[in-house]
Amino acid sequence: MAPIALPHNAKAGPTKPEVRSITLGKLELNEEDHFVEVGSCTGAVTIEAARRAGRVTAIERKPERLETTRRNLVANGITDVELIEAEAPTGVPKDTDALFLGGSRNYAAVLDRAAQVGVDRIVMNVSRLEIAGDAVRAFRERDLFGEIVQVQVSTGYELAGATSFNADNPVYIISGGTT
Repeated sequence: MAPIALPHNAKAGPTKPEVRSITLGKLELNEEDHFVEVGSCTGAVTIEAARRAGRVTAIERKPERLETTRRNLVANGITDVELIEAEAPTGVPKDTDALFLGGSRNYAAVLDRAAQVGVDRIVMNVSRLEIAGDAVRAFRERDLFGEIVQVQVSTGYELAGATSFNADNPVYIISGGTT
């Protein structure tokens, strides 16, 4: 995966590169896909998806975060992403092929919309155990559940002339869809 630039920050921070790799692998994007990200924040996942999918839509409810997404897209030379300021599920198009939920706000309503319009591939990343359990139940109730994977990433840094590691919080990657 080619590196991306995120010169513009948002309070919530980007999805870590290693987690993005797994997320995008689960989404299996191709040039015919319409990818939609709900909760775009920094735009990190949107940027990666724009390199793979034929059409990309980013939905963000906070105007300042949507502006951060826009600015980071421009910093990466990406100009053909549709940006929608809305609280999901508002804004989720009927022709969505692949959907990423970057946050847990309103996820049940977003999953309802995804089931209604027949989204093939859905991925939701969650950092809190209780939300992960609730989200898995929500996926199952809508017959969307495929799998859940828990990812723990540690990043090396120099310490006294040797390498030590800082551990990031685990992330639960829930995936599924209508197929």
